[in-house]
Amino acid sequence: MIKFPGLDILWSALPEARVVGGAVRDTLAGKPLADVDLASPLSPDEVMARLTAARIKSIPTGLAHGTVTALVEGQHFEITTLRRDVATDGRHAVVAFSDNWQEDAARRDFTINAMSMDRAGSLHDYFGGLADLQAGKLRFVGEARIRITEDYLRILRFFRFFARYCVGTPDAAAVAAIEELRDGVLGLSAERVWSEVKRLLAAENPIASLQLMQTTRVLDLVLPQGFDIPHLAALIARGAPVDVLLRAATLLAGDIETISKRLKLSNDEAEILQSLQIPFALLPDAADADLRRALADTEAPTLIARSWMSGNWPDLRARLAATLRPVFPLQGRDLTEFGIPPGPRIGIILTAVRRWWLAGGCVANQAACREQALLIIVK
Repeated sequence: MIKFPGLDILWSALPEARVVGGAVRDTLAGKPLADVDLASPLSPDEVMARLTAARIKSIPTGLAHGTVTALVEGQHFEITTLRRDVATDGRHAVVAFSDNWQEDAARRDFTINAMSMDRAGSLHDYFGGLADLQAGKLRFVGEARIRITEDYLRILRFFRFFARYCVGTPDAAAVAAIEELRDGVLGLSAERVWSEVKRLLAAENPIASLQLMQTTRVLDLVLPQGFDIPHLAALIARGAPVDVLLRAATLLAGDIETISKRLKLSNDEAEILQSLQIPFALLPDAADADLRRALADTEAPTLIARSWMSGNWPDLRARLAATLRPVFPLQGRDLTEFGIPPGPRIGIILTAVRRWWLAGGCVANQAACREQALLIIVK
């Protein structure tokens, strides 16, 4: 039985609807649910009419593909009319509405994603998804080659789901089809590729999946600038937190700026990756003064993340977390009080005093820094 806030209210309006996809899979796997999607044999218009009658807000988010979004108790539920594919182009499909549950399930990617569950908690599993989930096996619904040519994103989805749910040897038919059709990923948008890479890296341990991507040469197409799987494996073996960007910075080889442009990373993501790839300069037995100097230039979370990429140093990370970040106590207005007019000389003096402050371990207070500034001014 699937439990999720607002679902019972929604089922009161649409009793014939079933939960589909990830919510079913994750419920059976004992994983938490982030959202719940449903399918219905009713047309989108009928779904919206039912919701309106039940005083449930509905949003026509994708009527062309049969999708309506219902808002219940602050939760968004996507409700999609049962469908069958009329035509596909390797990424998008032209669909026709249906009232046949098995026909709808047959158009899904993997057996573990093709299950549905009704209001009573009964599982509807037309292609052996439960057995595959319990065995840690990932299979395409029907013929792998057909499923992939319908949508080449399924190649990347295979590796993502393999990392999260599977153990042991991958399905031979799936691997053969992926090797044959791997060039299809070159037609995917950069945004979708990066999204799948991040989701893959969010798995508890994605190393086996990444190695499979390398063996099938898909990873060469996705990350042509290069990659370092052993480096990432070492990071995970140290017990580093599951931080997607930390893992990406460890895995990616090559120029981050080039990679960011190719995969269309956000500015924040690119900035974080560039910061994380700066070499970690502290040694495990670094003096307190060295820690303060490092913290003066970089925040503790970034330094701690960089440390995971270099070694397993829990004591050093604890010291970084416990050390207050020093703040340079001198500002431009301190110098104007000494009669220095605004201009480039202000910056030159501040830089010189800060260099002196850093050399002393970042402990000099404002009075000492002002005195040092005066010494520089009178020279």
